[in-house]
Amino acid sequence: MPVNVLMPALSPTMEKGNLAKWLKNEGDTIKSGDVIAEIETDKATMEVEAVDEGVLARILVPAGTADVPVNDVIAVIASEGEDAKSVAAAPAAPGAKSPQGAADMVTAAAPPAAAAPAAAPQSMATAGAVSAAAPVAPPAPAAPAPQGAPDRGERVFASPLARRIAREAGIDLGSIAGSGPHGRIVERDVRAALEGGARPAAAPAAKAPAPAPAAAPAAAPAPSMSDEAVRKLFEPGSYEEVPHDNMRKVIARRLLEAKQTIPHFYLSVDCELDALLKLREQVNASAPKDKDGKPAFKVSVNDFVIKALALALTRVPDANVTWTEGAMLRHKHADIGVAVSIPGGLITPVVRRAETKGLSTISNEMKDYAARARARKLKPEEYQGGSSAVSNLGMFGISNFAAVINPPHSSILAVGAGEQRVVVKGGAPAVATVMTVTLSTDHRAVDGALGAELIGAFKQLIENPMSMLV
Repeated sequence: MPVNVLMPALSPTMEKGNLAKWLKNEGDTIKSGDVIAEIETDKATMEVEAVDEGVLARILVPAGTADVPVNDVIAVIASEGEDAKSVAAAPAAPGAKSPQGAADMVTAAAPPAAAAPAAAPQSMATAGAVSAAAPVAPPAPAAPAPQGAPDRGERVFASPLARRIAREAGIDLGSIAGSGPHGRIVERDVRAALEGGARPAAAPAAKAPAPAPAAAPAAAPAPSMSDEAVRKLFEPGSYEEVPHDNMRKVIARRLLEAKQTIPHFYLSVDCELDALLKLREQVNASAPKDKDGKPAFKVSVNDFVIKALALALTRVPDANVTWTEGAMLRHKHADIGVAVSIPGGLITPVVRRAETKGLSTISNEMKDYAARARARKLKPEEYQGGSSAVSNLGMFGISNFAAVINPPHSSILAVGAGEQRVVVKGGAPAVATVMTVTLSTDHRAVDGALGAELIGAFKQLIENPMSMLV
């Protein structure tokens, strides 16, 4: 029977996407693994691979279409032995949903290695703190598959990345229950299996009870003024309307959710940077050169900040946590998100296990993230999750600010500029390079004294930077 190709959910937070380009035409033969389209989400451009074979009989959503809802039918594929022309002529409702097999006709492919998200390795304040990155609420559960859906015993639906990881680890995909759309096995399911958390494969959808509906999120308060009321405050023709893109909508929603649901409180300290700046100069001077005479790395102050926050979290493990309603998740490693400005918004790539990495590794990793961010080619696993974050506006001359926590983090460190200031040393005035940092914490997870302990550990590391090289 014909198979509907659905708009895939390329990340847990994706609700709509833009169908940027079709890489196959109507009438083309489709093989498993073929890249058939490019989808733009609010954070990245992703390739979509086919996982079944057939003929692309009909394209329902043309290239360039914006805001296509997840699970809407975007194309129809004629299976082997079917007449593609007859399939193309058959009516198909663009908004219809398809059976389980159809959802797995396409899957997100890993973005090309060359790409990537945005801007400066340091990012935006307050708004910059909440990137379109980490999910705040889990995606709504997929509808149960109809009677005609294939049994998991016959066929296992999984993304190419999940299949590769499972194959390399020697894991039987049939023993894993998928959490992706329509029960598809995705990377996080295989990772859970590797950690010993695998569940037995789900029974066929036709025999399984319908999943309990997820609790509806609390409705956002109505805006104080309607769009039309706001427009009436300004003279017609005195302004230009610039429609919000997906990224700006997600950032706005995340900021509102974060401020409404997370009880923020703030702690600030001044850190003297003179020893760090001297050590940074020595580290960069000692960097090995390639055949063209270019240094292998160039460490920035922000690289020291990332490393210091990671080490501080390992020294104060009770602050390296994530709040959930049922339990506190205490993390074994410090995964540090770094807010990065990109055109139209920002994103927060995550330096995993930052406490274990050298400054040169952190520096090169952040340069790679920034380069690929500009092309919106970061993979979801590169910008989701993390245990804390850094937002640095020092390069813009900002002395101090408070950033908004980016769920699921329980803290974020806002970093100001290093400035020459008069300080008192030994009872006498002196000039030092001073940087003000402000730690925003989730008071549900990190109390005042604990937050003070964390920012104190950070200050000690920054002012004694040699301890970060040991």
